[in-house]
Amino acid sequence: MQQCVPILCYSRWKTLYQLITGLSRTNICPVVTEVMEEQTGSPAANTDNSQRNGDEKLRRGSWTKGRKRKKPMKDSNAPKAPLTGYVRFMNDRREQLRAERPDVPFPEITRMLGNEWSKLPPEEKQRYLDEAERDKERYMRELEKYQKTEAYKHFTRKVQEKQKGKRHRGDVGHQVASEALHEKDAEGKDRTVFDIPIFTEEFLNHSKAREAEMRQLRKTNMEYEERNAALQKHVESMRGAVERLEGDVMQERGRNGLLHQHLETLRQALTSNFSGVPLPGSGETPTLETIDSYMKKLHSVILSNPQEHESLISTVRDVVNRLDR
Repeated sequence: MQQCVPILCYSRWKTLYQLITGLSRTNICPVVTEVMEEQTGSPAANTDNSQRNGDEKLRRGSWTKGRKRKKPMKDSNAPKAPLTGYVRFMNDRREQLRAERPDVPFPEITRMLGNEWSKLPPEEKQRYLDEAERDKERYMRELEKYQKTEAYKHFTRKVQEKQKGKRHRGDVGHQVASEALHEKDAEGKDRTVFDIPIFTEEFLNHSKAREAEMRQLRKTNMEYEERNAALQKHVESMRGAVERLEGDVMQERGRNGLLHQHLETLRQALTSNFSGVPLPGSGETPTLETIDSYMKKLHSVILSNPQEHESLISTVRDVVNRLDR
């Protein structure tokens, strides 16, 4: 006759669960061991669980971290890259602002400097832009000279060799990663998270690992939210600056339209009033298409010999007086 294994009733499981959640980690293992021995009738079951836990840890391995992006090769002999006008302004003002307000975080400083740049007077902003343009011209000259040197050719060969080696290693690594992925999938089919027995050391370790992961994810999420908030403020300030500039452009367009209309009216009036005043020598009279050149020629004729063209000057004065009325 087989020996029956005693089964814990619901009230004992509930009491055990409350006891486990109230104890520290150092006190959990003895309680779990006692319950498992009572359930199975032998401490050997706990030994099997420990061995199985060790196998599971070996199979699971450590949490995979994201790979860092490798920086591209830097040519130490290359000329220094030029800075934009905005970056030059940021470099000039950042240290001053940090000295004036040391309690302000870096994203807020960047936002404040962006606002300052958008509100900077055009003549002061142009100074930074001119410096950036001169620096860019300097960089292009130095780069053109550097590309003719032996050092540049040597650096180019090095970069090409590294890219060839990287492609070869990438093919091999892809093959190894595919094989490892197939092995992990096969192991995952044999055992999933739902197969972990409750109230065991393995279950507690798994829960703690997930909690640590969640804490890290919450922390990372909070950092990204703070950065997004700072960037959102900066975007809003830039959007306001763009709207103000668009308003200024619309006003200038309106003024240009009025000036153009006034210019056309003036051309028509000059053409009408000077139609009876031919140019000395050529006898040319103005039209709407030639009024500009006609006025230039008339002006040069009068200045070349005023005494000879006194009657023409008197006629021009009469025409101008009629225009003023």
